[in-house]
Order: sequence, then C-alpha cells, then structure tokens
Amino acid sequence: MPDKNLQANTHRPAPRASTRPRSRIVSALDDALRPHEPVSRQTYLSGVILSTAVIAFVWIVLSYGGIVPPLFLPSPSDVVRAAVALFREGSLLIHARASLSVIVTGWALAVVAAVPLGILMGTLKFVEALVEPVVDFVRYLPVSAMIPLLILYIGIGTAEKVAVIFIGTFFQLVLLVADVSANVSKDLLDSAYTLGAKRGTVFSRVLVPATLPGVMDNLRITMGWAWTYLIVAELVASDRGLGYLILDSMRGLYTDRIFVGLFVIGLLGLGFDIIFKRLHRILLPWSPKI
Repeated sequence: MPDKNLQANTHRPAPRASTRPRSRIVSALDDALRPHEPVSRQTYLSGVILSTAVIAFVWIVLSYGGIVPPLFLPSPSDVVRAAVALFREGSLLIHARASLSVIVTGWALAVVAAVPLGILMGTLKFVEALVEPVVDFVRYLPVSAMIPLLILYIGIGTAEKVAVIFIGTFFQLVLLVADVSANVSKDLLDSAYTLGAKRGTVFSRVLVPATLPGVMDNLRITMGWAWTYLIVAELVASDRGLGYLILDSMRGLYTDRIFVGLFVIGLLGLGFDIIFKRLHRILLPWSPKI
C-alpha cells in the first residue's frame, strides 16, 4: 500500500518562479558592474551626466552658499562672465590659438620621431642596446629643470616651448611604444614566416598593425603630458598662451580668469581625447577594443 505522505507530496504543486521583472535601474547597475563587459550608450551617458552633475552641485553649494570665499572659489556665473569678457576682448582666442599651435607642433614632431624608433627598439635587441641607455637617462631628468638651458640655447619664444614639449614627450613615448612592440606575440610572427612571408612583409603587415592599437592609446596619454609641459613652459617664460593667461590672472588675483584658463585647457584636452577615440575606431577596426 503506497505511503500516504509520499502520495501527498507528489500531488503538491511545484513552487512558481517569480515572474516579477527586475527594475531597469537594477538591471542597468548589474550590467555596468560586470568586468570588461560593454554597456549601452544610455547607461554610459548616464554615468557621464551623473559625475558632471555631482561636481557642479558641489561647486554651486560651496560658492553660492558662501562656504568658500570668492577669492578662492568663484561662482559659475562669475566664471561665465569672465569668459565672455575675455572672449569679447579677443585675448582668450589669442591665448588658446598660441597654445594649440605650440602643442600640436611639439607633440607631432615627437610622435614622428618616437613611434618608428620605439617599434624598432622593442623589436630589435641591437637597437634596444643602442637607444635604451640614453632614453632611460634623459627621461628621468625633469623637463622644468631644462627650461633655463633651453632659454639659453634657443631663447624665449615659440621654438623654446616646442622644444620643451618635444623633450618631455619624445623620451617617454619611445619607451611606451617599445613596450607595446615587444609584447607582440612571437607566435604571430612565426606564423607569418611559416606561411612564406619575407622579413619586410612581417614588419609592415604583421608587426606594425599589431602594434598600432597600443600606440594609439600611448598617443592619447602623451598628449595629456604635452599639455602639462606646455603650461610649465608658458608659466616660466612666455608672453602669450593659456599658461601665461593663468599666471597673469594670478598676479591680479583674478581667480575667475584662472578658472576660465583651466576650463579651456580641460575642454581642449577632452576634444583631443574624443578625436583619438574616434580615430581608433575608424583607422584600427582590428583593435581588441573595437
């Protein structure tokens, strides 16, 4: 005779799974916290807006609330008025154009020289033995300490600032590119040789394309360093540029103008960063980041 308890248990209905859908916020947070997983454009823009809103809120509370005096933290409206005044004077565009021309020239010269040398240095041990000791020695020298010598050798002017950016960017970029080139898989090169590729073809069709995604990331990094070196050069010896604008505003205690200079530098840097990301997607479709 069958057990009554067993028979009752077999007729008991199975518990139903919860059909209540997860909220959109919980789902978005769960997707955003997965390592190395892409998120939707809406989630990404939400993060950008949230971080910007938090910074703006703190600034508004500290300035309009009178917690920090205007001498140390001007209000957003004061900064906007100062920016409009500088724009109407024409000085803001003059300083921004002067800084842009110098930084693009110095950085571009460093890239043209450093990228090929870095690829060769990371690939050929003989080139590494020739170049690395000099690069390692110079890259530890503070660029700001070289400015007096550059003024003595070149003089005060555009050439001196271009030289500061070149020296500060070139030696760092050589090592970064060499590290990317050295980390290209040797199996990839051996496969090309096995398939009958010549040495020149392996360099141009295998090694260089495999190196370019990392090189593009290094270009973004060194562009930020180039802005730092430019401002240092303009603070020491210059008669125009965003660094000069900041220094001149400091002498008159125009904190709102200092903020204008900082915001312009940040916006220009953000613009360069966006350009690099777009170029990465357009020019390097084989990149692992795409």
